[in-house]
Amino acid sequence: MRKLIAVGLLLFLYSCNPDVFTVKEGVWRARLEVQDNQELPFLITAFPDNTLVISNGEERINVDEIEINGDSIRIQTPVYEGFFKGVFRNESLIEGEFIKPSLDRVVPFKMVYGEDFRFRESKKKPQTSITGNWETVFSSNTPDRYIAKGIFEQEGSKVTGTFRTTTGDYRYLEGVLEGDELRLSTFDGAHAFLFTAKVSDSSMDGYFYSGNHWKEPFTAKRNDTYTLPDAKDLTFIKEGYDGLEFSFPVQSGKRISLKDDRYKNKVVLVQIMGSWCPNCLEESKYYVNYLKEHPNTDLEIIGLAFEYAPTKEKAFQSISRLKDRLGVTYPIALAQYGTEDKKLANEKLPMLNHVLSYPTTIFIDKKGVVRRIHTGFNGAATGEKHLEFTKDFEGFVQILLDEVH
Repeated sequence: MRKLIAVGLLLFLYSCNPDVFTVKEGVWRARLEVQDNQELPFLITAFPDNTLVISNGEERINVDEIEINGDSIRIQTPVYEGFFKGVFRNESLIEGEFIKPSLDRVVPFKMVYGEDFRFRESKKKPQTSITGNWETVFSSNTPDRYIAKGIFEQEGSKVTGTFRTTTGDYRYLEGVLEGDELRLSTFDGAHAFLFTAKVSDSSMDGYFYSGNHWKEPFTAKRNDTYTLPDAKDLTFIKEGYDGLEFSFPVQSGKRISLKDDRYKNKVVLVQIMGSWCPNCLEESKYYVNYLKEHPNTDLEIIGLAFEYAPTKEKAFQSISRLKDRLGVTYPIALAQYGTEDKKLANEKLPMLNHVLSYPTTIFIDKKGVVRRIHTGFNGAATGEKHLEFTKDFEGFVQILLDEVH
């Protein structure tokens, strides 16, 4: 009886303690503080089972690693190393920082309960519709210049879509067009992107913010026939090299190579990737599902991870987390740690003209000949382009599998 009374007293005190919090069920509006006093917003839905879902357009990201200790909270993003560390100011307000330890990046954030809008909307009606394709240039007239293709759909003032580049895409963007002001954002657990622009019926002029560490200008013009260079023509084997060669370690310490018996007389896909890279994550999910739906003993995949984690141990921890969370069954070797610098990556694979993108996939036939190198990955946010990629990928892999060695 005394034990029951004691337990009951503890429960009573706990329930009456204003410093003990939970993430209330429902919608929370989160916002990160970026440059120029801009805010980068996204929505989070909390569920009774202590899980969260981050929403970006059609994308839903499940978060199931939440720790609460008194008025402190830690939210670990899925797969990636980044996490939120905050304090409950009251039951409806959390303030703190989003932290990426390996890159030493810290971004202030707030979460407010009950706000179910992404951007605070004004009463301004859109002056135009940006639905369609946009020929885009980032950092024009600088050495960092690169091209992209904006793909957008607009309903009323709500806008969804993405920017495709030659190496991937800027994920699921969602936002509003009010008057001539466009605002789009996304947060996928690794990258936080904000786009702002002045828009007319045929042009855009604005800025791209990545977290609070990067800002660059962009311009765009409406062009429904615009196409980007073919992703299969950007990376190739340089003259003087017979093919692809490497030897990198997996977590056990064993080194893997295309010369291993496991890969002889088989079709092999070599995936250049990183556990920190959202496009690589999406591509890895696709490969996992493809192997499940098309099991074939003549097909192998090898991941080569280029990690920015500062030590080999932390890099392998990141790789292991990705494999466990996604159910990756193929080996992922550590090709580089301490930086994801593409110039250094190219030193590890000198037979390539360049490592232009994470991810990049190299297709090798049963004779060990490199038959194709595909730069980047067209994620689901790119719509028809993603469908085109999957159809082409599956068809080409089948051609390689059908060939007789």
